[in-house]
Amino acid sequence: MSALLSQDLLFGLLGGLGLFLFGMKIMSEGLQKVAGNRMRKILAALTNNRYVAAFVGLAVTAIIQSSSATTVMVVGFVNAGLMSLVQAIGVVLGANVGTTVTAQLIAFKITKFALPAIGVGVGLKLFSKRKSWVYMGEIILGFGILFYGLSVMKHAFDPVKTSEEFRHIFTLVGDNHLLAVAVGAVLTVIVQSSSATIGITLALATSGLLTFEGSMALILGENIGTTITANLAAIGTNVAARRTAMSHFLFNVIGVAYMLLLFPYFTAFIEWLTPGDADFVITTQQQAHDLMMAVGDKPYIARHIANTHSLFNVLNVLIFLPLVGLLAKLATRLVPGEDVEVEFHLKYIDNRVLNTPPLAISQARSETNRMAELCLECLDDTLRFMRTRDSRMLEGLRKKEDLIDLLQKEIIDFLVAVSQRPISQELSKEISSLMHMVNDLEKVGDYCENLWELGLRKMEERVNFSQMAMGEFDDLAGHTREFLAFVKAAMERKDVTIGEKAQFMENRIDDLEERLRLNHIARLNTGECSVTPGLIFIDMLHNFEKIGDHTHSVSRALIGKK
Repeated sequence: MSALLSQDLLFGLLGGLGLFLFGMKIMSEGLQKVAGNRMRKILAALTNNRYVAAFVGLAVTAIIQSSSATTVMVVGFVNAGLMSLVQAIGVVLGANVGTTVTAQLIAFKITKFALPAIGVGVGLKLFSKRKSWVYMGEIILGFGILFYGLSVMKHAFDPVKTSEEFRHIFTLVGDNHLLAVAVGAVLTVIVQSSSATIGITLALATSGLLTFEGSMALILGENIGTTITANLAAIGTNVAARRTAMSHFLFNVIGVAYMLLLFPYFTAFIEWLTPGDADFVITTQQQAHDLMMAVGDKPYIARHIANTHSLFNVLNVLIFLPLVGLLAKLATRLVPGEDVEVEFHLKYIDNRVLNTPPLAISQARSETNRMAELCLECLDDTLRFMRTRDSRMLEGLRKKEDLIDLLQKEIIDFLVAVSQRPISQELSKEISSLMHMVNDLEKVGDYCENLWELGLRKMEERVNFSQMAMGEFDDLAGHTREFLAFVKAAMERKDVTIGEKAQFMENRIDDLEERLRLNHIARLNTGECSVTPGLIFIDMLHNFEKIGDHTHSVSRALIGKK
């Protein structure tokens, strides 16, 4: 085979595969923007019912067109404690069926519409004023680029049809099912996309270089290779997440194993189910014209391959769905260990879902709500410390404040990363609001730290407040704590109607702080209170007032005014 032929093949394959993957990415991102909120609601509907979980996995994967993305998300959810192992296995089973939609789409003979789709998609994306039309343009553009990439790959294989070396290689793969499974698995691991492997298989098969049986075995191997992505994502996660990834691997490996044993029967069933002879080759120009393909191509094999992919996964789900419990037990045996909950760590946000902005923002919101809860706990513990003077509480308070600081940094970094993805205007506003909330909550933690340090100074200097001062302290502390608890609860239920009440509570704290400060200054002037206790008391009042200010800022961000 000449060097020029090798170069044309390599360039055509790399370029076509690049276009295919890029088109898939643009189409997937467009679909996510259109269906982002719906997808969030679908995930929120998860229950412990394995059949519902499987349907959710199918729906989400069909929406975002990537089983790898779904399984990686599921691993992240399990790692965050948001999903049980049995739940997760159900979602993964459904995801395997959902991903077959891609193969069914690209099996249609619509390559000739690729360039018009690119033109229409670019027109909508660049010139539409309505966001919904821009997102639709992205979907159509991605669709067009995907099919154009498929066409480029197919044409790259045309010159090698006459090469004996290539025919020998593909005959070897077609005749040896185990080798074809291994090649399919390795190829999927290399390109990190089962859809791309299916695209290459379809290009080879329709060009007449692969037999139907060889294509089937490659598709089975792709189902094993796609599980590697989830297992790579599970590295460094907790035991439950690693078990989820292992379950995905076991499910597909066992499925491929029994399918290889039943290979002749499965092949016969697909051929009976799908019209046309899979290995029929176009031999005349008239046939080529009628079927809109080239001489030497196989016009019916694409639909046979797509049906193989779909039916394998549907059968696998039907067999394994009732056995989810057994699959979970097997994964538990293969991935031993106790899953210990670490108290001070990120619980919800997970960089694995950055390519799915609606889910990423949902995770950031959960982490922000957790941060608000920690701030309330920090304030409660601070008040308890100041009443009990128990210095053993200081270590826990410092850990909580350190965690609040950590959460601020990690959530902001995460939100910045999400903002750099293609996102809608609504999501951009939500990111801005969350950033404001996170920064204000971190300030609440700082003022709690100031309060307990003032309490520590009060202990070390043996300062005592008068009964009246303690009553005033408790009054302002109570109102501040009530305000923070009110806003935290509103964040959890996403209540945007709290503006008026939040303003009232903020004004009440400001007025009370000013009145108590003036009262205390008057006591200092009359000699009822000495200077050191007076200064500590006024500093404490100021810190409560600042907590109120930042809590009010959080409420403004929640209702969309920041």
